[in-house]
Order: sequence, then C-alpha cells, then structure tokens
Amino acid sequence: MTSNPRTYDVRTYGCQMNVHDSERISGLMEDAGYVRAADADAADVVVFNTCAVRENADNRLYGNLGHLRPRKVKNPDMQIAVGGCLAQKDRGDIVKRAPWVDVVFGTHNIGSLPVLLERARHNAAAEVEILESLEVFPSTLPTRRESTYAGWVSISVGCNNTCTFCIVPALRGKERDRRPGEILAEVEALVAEGVSEVTLLGQNVNSYGVEFGDRLAFGKLLRACGEVDGLERVRFTSPHPKDFTDDVIAAMAETPNVCHSLHMPLQSGSDRVLKAMRRSYRQEKYLGIIDHVRAAMPDAAITTDIIVGFPGETEEDFEQTLEVVRRARFSSAFTFQYSKRPGTPAAVMAEQVPKAVVQARYERLIALLEDITWDENKKLVGRTVEVLVAVGEGRKDERTGRLSGRARDGRLVHFAVGDTAPRPGDVVQTVITYAAPHHLNADGAPLSHRRTRAGDAWEAGHTPKLPGVNLGLPTIGVPAPLPATTGGCSV
Repeated sequence: MTSNPRTYDVRTYGCQMNVHDSERISGLMEDAGYVRAADADAADVVVFNTCAVRENADNRLYGNLGHLRPRKVKNPDMQIAVGGCLAQKDRGDIVKRAPWVDVVFGTHNIGSLPVLLERARHNAAAEVEILESLEVFPSTLPTRRESTYAGWVSISVGCNNTCTFCIVPALRGKERDRRPGEILAEVEALVAEGVSEVTLLGQNVNSYGVEFGDRLAFGKLLRACGEVDGLERVRFTSPHPKDFTDDVIAAMAETPNVCHSLHMPLQSGSDRVLKAMRRSYRQEKYLGIIDHVRAAMPDAAITTDIIVGFPGETEEDFEQTLEVVRRARFSSAFTFQYSKRPGTPAAVMAEQVPKAVVQARYERLIALLEDITWDENKKLVGRTVEVLVAVGEGRKDERTGRLSGRARDGRLVHFAVGDTAPRPGDVVQTVITYAAPHHLNADGAPLSHRRTRAGDAWEAGHTPKLPGVNLGLPTIGVPAPLPATTGGCSV
C-alpha cells in the first residue's frame, strides 16, 4: 500500500525576487513528489525563503523558527528548511541558533533543496549547503506559479552595483543576464497557459544586456514583449536611475501593452547622501528622468523607495528628500527607516542618526507622501479605468461586496460588481467614484466585463506550472538526485 505523499509549505519574506524564487521552490517540491499542504500548520516540510535587507528579518525568522520548535519535538519526521538571502548570509549560524532546522540552502543553489531534504532525513543530521556563485540559472528550474493571470519572469539575477547600505550583491552575486530568446520563450509559454500580465524582474532591469554587450537590450526586450500575441500587460521592476535611458522611455510609450507605471528607487533626495550611498546619480538627474517619462506618458504612475536616517543625514539632507517628493508627485512609495546590515560599508559609518530623529523624520515623510498620493488619486475620480481582477487584494471586499484589482498604472481599485460576475484574471472597465491615499473605489456597476482565458484557468482551479526553460548553461556541481522515498528578495 502506497503511503500518502509528504506535504510542504513555503513561507516567503522580502522582495518580488523572493516571491518568484518561492514559486520555483514550490515547483521543485512538486516535481520531487511533495504536495502543497492544505493546512500550512500541519505541513511535513516547512520552507522559509528569507530576506536579509532589513534588521527585523533576522528577528522574524528566528521568532518563527522558535514557534515551530514544539512541533518538531513532537514530530521528529517533520522537516524545516531555511533558504534565501538570510541563509546565504548566516550560513551555519542558523543551525547553531536553531539546531532543530534540517536544511540550510543559499540563493545560488535553490535546485538542491529536494536532495538536501532527503540527505538530512537519511543522515538524521542538518544539511547546510551554501554556494558562492550561481550553478544553474534559476529559470531552468520547474516553477509552480501562484497566479493564473500574472507571472514573474526573471531577466537577470544578481547586481553589479555597490550601494553602501545594501547587502544584496554580496548574497546574490554579480549580474547574470538571460538571453532575450529564452526570456521570450518563457513569456510565450505563460501566455499559452492563459497569463495576460507579466512582470520582468531583475535587481537592475535597465542594466540588462551588460553581460552580452548590448546596452539597449532592455528597451528592445520591452518592444519584443509587445509582439507577443495575447500578452495584455507588461511591467518591470526595478530600474536604477543611473542606467535609465531615453530608449526605454520610448519603448514604454510606444509599446501598447507596456504599462505606464514605473518604480524608480530614489533612496534620498540629497546629493551628499546619494554620494555616501554610492548611488551614482544626483537629484537633478533623477528629476530629469521623471520629467522625460511624464513628457512621453503624461498618465504615468511613478512609485519609489526612500530610506530615512542614512548615516550622516542632516536636517538639510532630509529636506532635500522632501523637496524631491514634492516635485516628483509619486503615486506611492516604499519607505524605510535606515537599518544597519552587518557586512555593508554603511554599518560602520560614523554619525549614525539617533533613532528618535529617524522616527520623527519618517513620520514627516509619511504625512507628506499621504497628502501627495491622495491628491494624485483624487485626479482620477470620474475617469474610466481598466481593472485586471485580482485575488485577495482587498481586505474589506467580502464585507463591502466589492472585488479588487489593479488598473493599468498599477493603482489598487476596489470596484462594485453590479450584475456582472468577474473572475480573477478577467478585465472590467469601471468609473472611479472615490479616492483614498492608497486605493481607489468604483461604486457604480462596471461599464463592461471581458471574460479571459486567465479567468477560465482560475475557474478551472489550476495555476500554470511550467517546466524549467533550458538555457544550455553548465550544471557542473549539481548533486545527483537521490531516489525519493515518499516524495520530494530590490535595489
């Protein structure tokens, strides 16, 4: 009699890169015979895919590992694996601090996870395997996509920048670019499964092409995505202002399925702080890019990242950041209080800003951003927007009878359904009736509802699961798979 397959649950922290890596982890687990746990709290294998960008990432991981310890003591056959950027950073320290962890793997060897789990079970001992460089481009791995209508597509991994606050290059390595044909093959495969929106992912997407010597490669890639029949929306994240060129702006403006939304990390508005951060652009260059984008696409929604309290930041420096926020008119922003990360140059800089000062500046920034984003959103009241219906975007939707989704510019829209019955992946046209700082409401019945293949896929209860895309890269060093007994993170 065959025993039931072992179950798994993947828990993800951090950036879109980590979200997409978790899709690959899920694909690997299912290829090895595991099934996703219906009850995450009862999974036979729990995998943490970690982030190391913020200090609280460490605390969160070890707190969650502590919560799992009683389960592990009660059921020794349960396994716990830790991967991602924090695993790459802490390595063997993880099993020293949490000896009930079974497997630790890094950002460069995601594909080893099923083998490491089997090895740990066989040897009844923790397996720690951290590689210093990429052995297999991650997109060669099977992927269990989380969405029927939207897909992440990596165009590169790693980063060649040396920002003094960022540990990502040390954990994900130098930039490695995929060839355009391989990216487009994955995009076309997703569209064939019903996906209508893709987001091109890289630590610095607009330096794409540096590895094969084409500095205009990213704009060409956007235009090539415009030729994929059935692909309705193309997004990308994240570009770096130092590499942002006019050909990319032209490609965005001239390619109908490329959305007029742009995430452009600022980090600071002070030239002095930008220099200390090793961000090789200055305030006027940054604002010049924004001006060029808006000249080509007046409807563009621009979002950003901002760090408050970088070492040495003065009140004058902070005021410069506020000035850029006023001039740029962001539609939203990810804001962070500076956090020391061991191993980064900024962690040992003099003039660390007192916590109370950072908190006060942070609150002022948030208040200004809320005023601006609310004003910008109010401009959309009365306008018709196209909304791609999503899953789980609105926490109050069930109570209010609304559904939610994203407009083409990336804004979150909660909309009334009227007599229609839209499914996730379907598209509605609706009129904005109310604006808040972080969302829009459309309380009238939709003007139209278009059923899509992505909606059909959602209704059928399945999500795209693609095999790895063969890139022809060497796979030296990959351990041979062991037979399965019961189955197998932004600049």
